Amino acid sequence: MKNITIATAQFEMANGDKEYNLSIIRDLSAKAAAAGADAIAFHECSISGYTFARRLSIQEMIDLAEMIPDGPSIRALTAIARENKIVVLAGLFEKDETDSIYKAYVAVGADGVIAKFRKLHPFINPYINPGNEYVVFELQGWKCGILICYDNNIIENVRATALLGADIIFMPHVTMCTPSTRPGAGFVDPKLWVERETNPTPLRIEFDGLKGRAWLMKWLPARAYDNGIYAIFSNAIGMDDDQLKNGCSMIVDPFGDIIAECRHLGNDIALAVLTPEKLRLSGGYRYRQARRPELYKDIIGQPHVAEQKVVWLDSPNPQPAQPDLTTVQ
Repeated sequence: MKNITIATAQFEMANGDKEYNLSIIRDLSAKAAAAGADAIAFHECSISGYTFARRLSIQEMIDLAEMIPDGPSIRALTAIARENKIVVLAGLFEKDETDSIYKAYVAVGADGVIAKFRKLHPFINPYINPGNEYVVFELQGWKCGILICYDNNIIENVRATALLGADIIFMPHVTMCTPSTRPGAGFVDPKLWVERETNPTPLRIEFDGLKGRAWLMKWLPARAYDNGIYAIFSNAIGMDDDQLKNGCSMIVDPFGDIIAECRHLGNDIALAVLTPEKLRLSGGYRYRQARRPELYKDIIGQPHVAEQKVVWLDSPNPQPAQPDLTTVQ
């Protein structure tokens, strides 16, 4: 297994405007490829837009969703991958032959879809069905997994994906800057985004504080460290419907260290070289080897009724303008 260079991206998406969103994906993919990236990861629903879907009817969701691998967005991603000699990972709403709706994330290369994952814990629209399986696939000899946003909050999902062999877990999100029961959470005033070029400091304080990055630091490095994997975190930035997102797309190594991060207040990419040596040197790898499943297999696997509550969905927006989504952590 040789070194691999991965890019993570952030950009401000447009509601339901796939052509526009794909144009940004094309531009950032070309920049990542020119910088030497073998693959680039975008946030969840980066093709379709995300939070606006909470208001869509079943027919509107069907109209928005696409078949995979035969839909036009997959064809567009394939062309982007082929043109730039790079693997592109991006998200969209999927429909199957029966018009069942899923939240999907795909890895696409020059010859089409390499892997597809369906979000296990969707919530943005009641007509979305949950996925029911983990996915592990190969990129240049590296084993990779995918978990979308809320999926990463359930630590068993990350451990299970790692135990299935994943060295890298792509973690596409649209998260942060929403109300929660945790201290310091809340929306960020969209006016700060409008004024970001002339007065960036108040926005950076909000984005880096407990509404944003400081919350992320409570758990994301731990997912990578505990499991001895590389975590590729991708997140939207800017206005997502009526909510503001803070980006902070980053790559975390198996030691739990941030080795690349988007810090621009706008569309951006960050690249990191992933080295296989870290996988075996990490504490997470050693601790996984020391596990004693006989002690807890019946505890972890005992019957349980899943209950998923997303606090911000019940919270009115603080102003009649625009901020985004996330999950309850």
